[in-house]
Amino acid sequence: MSPPAAPPIALRAAGAEDIAAITAIYAFHVRTGTASFELEAPDETEMLRRWRDVTGRGLPYLVAVAGGDLVGYAYAGPYRPRPAYRFTVEDSIYVRTDAQGRGAGRALLAALIEESTRAGARQMIAVIGDAANEASIRLHATLGFRHLGTLFSVGNKFGRWLDVVLMQRALGAGDGEPASKGTG
Repeated sequence: MSPPAAPPIALRAAGAEDIAAITAIYAFHVRTGTASFELEAPDETEMLRRWRDVTGRGLPYLVAVAGGDLVGYAYAGPYRPRPAYRFTVEDSIYVRTDAQGRGAGRALLAALIEESTRAGARQMIAVIGDAANEASIRLHATLGFRHLGTLFSVGNKFGRWLDVVLMQRALGAGDGEPASKGTG
C-alpha cells in the first residue's frame, strides 16, 4: 500500500495573521542554512515590518498552504533603493523543510513572477545564497531565469566562505518597450 498523497498546495496573499508561521519558517532557515546570509533570525515584529514594507509598495507577498498549514512563503522586494531600479524586483522563497520537494517553491515562484509582472516590474533578480543551493538554482532555471554569474566568497556564515549566484528573468515586455508605471 502506498503512503497517503500529500495535500494539495494552495496559494494566497500573505496577511498579518501569517507572520508567526512565516517567522518560524525563516528562523529555521537562518539558524540552519545558507540560503539567507542573516546571522540572527528576526522576530515577529521585524518580519511584520518587512511584510508591510513589501505590500505597502504594491508588491506581492504570497504564502503556500497545504492541509491547512502554512508551508512556505515568497515575496518580491525592491532590488535596490535607487529610483532607476524601480522596475526591477528581487525574489525570496522559503519552504518549510518537511514540505520541500512537493511543488510549493515552484508554485510560489511562478505566482510571484505573474504577480510581479502585474505590479509593473520588468525584471526579476534571484540572489541565491550559497552556490551549493542547487535546488534553488534549478528551480529558477526551470522558470526561465538565466545564470548571470557568481560572486565568490562574499558571505561568511558557519565559519565558511559562501558564494552567491545571480540569475535574472525578464517580466512581461521586459526591456522591449518603454515603461509606463513603476513598482514601489
